[in-house]
Amino acid sequence: MKIGVVGAGAVGVGICNYLLTLGSISELVLLDKHLERAEGEVFDFRHTAALTFSKNTHIVPTDDYLTLIGADIVVITAGAQIQQGQSRIDVAEANSKIGVQIAKEIERVAPLATLIVVTNPCDIVTHFIVKNTNFPNNRVISSGCVIDTARLMTIVANRVNIDPKNIFGYVLGEHGSNCFTPKSLISIAGQPADYYCDTHNLGLICPNELLESVKKAGYEIFKRKRNTTHGIAASVFRIIQAIMINERSVLPVGTLLNGQYGLKDVVLSLPTVVGRNGAESILNHPFTEEEINTLMLIAKNVRTITEQVATKTGLNV
Repeated sequence: MKIGVVGAGAVGVGICNYLLTLGSISELVLLDKHLERAEGEVFDFRHTAALTFSKNTHIVPTDDYLTLIGADIVVITAGAQIQQGQSRIDVAEANSKIGVQIAKEIERVAPLATLIVVTNPCDIVTHFIVKNTNFPNNRVISSGCVIDTARLMTIVANRVNIDPKNIFGYVLGEHGSNCFTPKSLISIAGQPADYYCDTHNLGLICPNELLESVKKAGYEIFKRKRNTTHGIAASVFRIIQAIMINERSVLPVGTLLNGQYGLKDVVLSLPTVVGRNGAESILNHPFTEEEINTLMLIAKNVRTITEQVATKTGLNV
């Protein structure tokens, strides 16, 4: 399998590190408009081949999209970072144009690839890539709320002193402020969260407080190091793994909805089966009336932002 990563920043390089040490791919292309930056990272990575027991992947630095010919998966991480004084709309406008431009270049050389969009705001950028290229919905995937869900699992695990992999739950909606946590989907070691807490003399988990902790987690990281790297890189690798081995795992990735839960033309994260064909299907969960109302409100907010960006950029919406 051939995988491309567009953007040799911290997240792009972090994804490469996972692919080289834990993945099983034949070729990895790191593309950046600053060729020397991509070359420096690749030359550095090549020195690890003699020290690890992972497969000896052929890794190529480039600034030429032709190098992506035949790529099975391409991860888009390139984009502008939010600057002081900028609004979310400003960044959405800039990165939507960048994302569409990159996707069109990829479409020219690798039209059958599955795209994973990491560039923020990833759900908005994903929307415009689908609407402005010929890539089908199922093969343009926002990394969405996978990282938010990982944070939720870790926060709950620390509270109950259990391995995070034994915590189940989702953060859904938009990656960012427009998200929610259905309490009905939170379980600990296979038991409903309230039951587990009751039987172990622990305080009950409030989903609203939990969600605020999840949102704050990303902010606290950003405040200290001006970016978030390791968690999002691991999240993207998790999505790639599901596609690579046709795992058909259920992950909270973002896709353009087409009638699911009565919603259309908006990218949101929902429990989605991810396999060889990308985002293969969205599960229909029996959300409560309150949860459905929350989902509808989130969709409305995201759609409003999308329409504002379309007005400013002229991109198809």
